[in-house]
Amino acid sequence: MTHVSMHYPIFGPETLCPHCRQMMTALTLTDTYLCQRHGAFEADPKTEDLVHLQSGRHWRLWDGQWYRQHTHPDGIRFEIHEALDRLYTEGYRATKVIIAQRYRILINTYLEHSPWSEKNPSGRPRLYGLPVEFSPDSEDDPRWQVINFDLDKEPGIPSNSPHFRLFD
Repeated sequence: MTHVSMHYPIFGPETLCPHCRQMMTALTLTDTYLCQRHGAFEADPKTEDLVHLQSGRHWRLWDGQWYRQHTHPDGIRFEIHEALDRLYTEGYRATKVIIAQRYRILINTYLEHSPWSEKNPSGRPRLYGLPVEFSPDSEDDPRWQVINFDLDKEPGIPSNSPHFRLFD
């Protein structure tokens, strides 16, 4: 007799939609999940990717959160820009961007490489004015097989600071 869990895709009877974070249910005896808002997602048991069938976008799960797997530099650049905006609204500022090694070739031409610039005395590549580093190999830290980037941060200027106010 086969176990009931064998009738569901690899992420179980339900999982969160990577787009809207709403619970989506698995279709039994298939590798498919169905989101009421975003349609069908197929779970690939070999790669453990979740693929949105309509758009072809791939997602991977790490520590309970879905991460989109980018194939175009604009996708990862947009995602980094959104994260920088979120940090700012939370009262922080980024000091460095660490990008997954697997995106090095994809994003390299979009990085600022100007070692002679006053803004970049270290000569390290930059993105949105921030120094860029690439992650260690994913064999050393397996999260880098899934996550796309990380931001080093520090507290920003508090909103009640005299430097923050534009008008007195």
